[in-house]
Amino acid sequence: MPQASSMPQASSMQHARVRSAVLIGVQAHVVDVEVDIGVGLPGLAIVGLPDTSVGEARERVRTAIRNAGFTWPDRRVTVALGPAGLPKRGAGLDLAIACAVLAAQGTLDPRALAGMLIVGELRLDGTVHAVPGALAMALCAREIGVGVIMPGRMAAEARLLPGLVVRHLDALVAAVRGGGAPDGGGGAAALLGPSGGGAAPAPGPATGASDHDRHPVTPLEPLPDLADVRGHDAARLALEVAAAGGHHLAMVGPPGVGKSLLAERMPGLLPPLTDAERVAVLAVHGAVDSPLRASVAAGRPTFIAPHHTVGRTAMVGGGSGMDVRVGLVTLAHRGVLFLDEAAEFPGSVLDALRQPLEAGRIVVHRTGFRATLPAEFQLLLASNPCPCGPPPGGQCACTPHARRRYLTRISGPILDRIDIRLTLRAPSRAELRGPAGEASATIATRIRVARERAAHRLAAGGWLLNARVPGAHLRHLPPPAGSHLLDDALDRGRLSPRGVDRVLRVAWTCADLNGRSRPDSDDVGLALALRDPHGAWTG
Repeated sequence: MPQASSMPQASSMQHARVRSAVLIGVQAHVVDVEVDIGVGLPGLAIVGLPDTSVGEARERVRTAIRNAGFTWPDRRVTVALGPAGLPKRGAGLDLAIACAVLAAQGTLDPRALAGMLIVGELRLDGTVHAVPGALAMALCAREIGVGVIMPGRMAAEARLLPGLVVRHLDALVAAVRGGGAPDGGGGAAALLGPSGGGAAPAPGPATGASDHDRHPVTPLEPLPDLADVRGHDAARLALEVAAAGGHHLAMVGPPGVGKSLLAERMPGLLPPLTDAERVAVLAVHGAVDSPLRASVAAGRPTFIAPHHTVGRTAMVGGGSGMDVRVGLVTLAHRGVLFLDEAAEFPGSVLDALRQPLEAGRIVVHRTGFRATLPAEFQLLLASNPCPCGPPPGGQCACTPHARRRYLTRISGPILDRIDIRLTLRAPSRAELRGPAGEASATIATRIRVARERAAHRLAAGGWLLNARVPGAHLRHLPPPAGSHLLDDALDRGRLSPRGVDRVLRVAWTCADLNGRSRPDSDDVGLALALRDPHGAWTG
């Protein structure tokens, strides 16, 4: 009888597992890619809730492996993507599937890939191409303590994190086998050591990346300057207060009065994005391959101004089925969302802004999972006072009922969430010919100082801006001087309880701009005036 040791042993290389990631909304989720090469008719099966593009990886991966000079197993190949209930979308799993197949048949050592997260699309010739979401996936890799293997363009976007740059499948295999850096990517070989991530040095720009993987560097246009706006002293002050405290702002006035001109100057007043904010916003825009990435990378807050025909899903995101679409409010994260002709937007679109205005995020629920989309933005609204305009120099032809009905298209709950409201008039000829006002850079310096003062005061509560301070916290503070003005407005029905909280927030911002430790009666009076209690906005 033969000894047990002489019996044929199953190859330990028939099964392998590597890690990859997929995007759901703007967040990357780890996917375990398991490959088993077993007995059965030759074929490739992919299981684990793949969509059509993932299912088509069968042909891309098989052809790429052969064209890269490696052998495709002449047996049954099963690819399992876990967790099984997580939807898998896109072609970013191609490279991980190919690496797992090569590891399962012994071409690669699985231990060399154990500490890496592998992402990339395979072309039929074995070339590795980028997919959206580089930074989100690299952040996901850092969270679980591993490095990344990515194409050149993706590695360039995620260059603050450890990674290995690849451009072709055969170069990746050569690097894993020989410990060298593929395509001349110096320094990357150290990242192919034992698993555990660790403090590997951050790679620089992708070396050896092909031309299609490089981002062209184009100079950014200068931001519009508030010095270009003549007159509108009250509106300029309102913009400064709004920028200093992160307050939402609404403007109403006839066509051509300067509403859009003022709104477009808001980004020039806001402080540059911090490093943490820049990474978070870049992750959002990288997930949808947004053209605003260069601007965000330079630290500029985004300025999103959709047309009034935009739909609800395009505005707040969502979609149907397993597809989670990113809305404009998420693209405006840490920036400005400007709705010109706000009364022309569908009521359902405006009302859908309630949740992000309060919570700073959108939560999309699906069967078996949910996705959270960041949406902490500053809202600017602009509207004509009535349907007819009125035209410049002309008389309004609308009835009082038509004027009231027009502005009430913007619902009370939305207006109640807006801290500052303005009614604009056309500047006079003398104002238009008068001297230019302060430049944006000068005002931005005051705003930066005011924000630093507010952040220092609010640090114990974890807030940075007055607009984000909960009403409960404000009500526990000693009433400021001039609080009787708020009591009177509340008694007369000019302010709701939420409106009182919002006036208090603006009053604190006014105090920060004036260098005071707490609001005085002038700050409260200015904050109440910026609520426009006697103007076109009501409620």
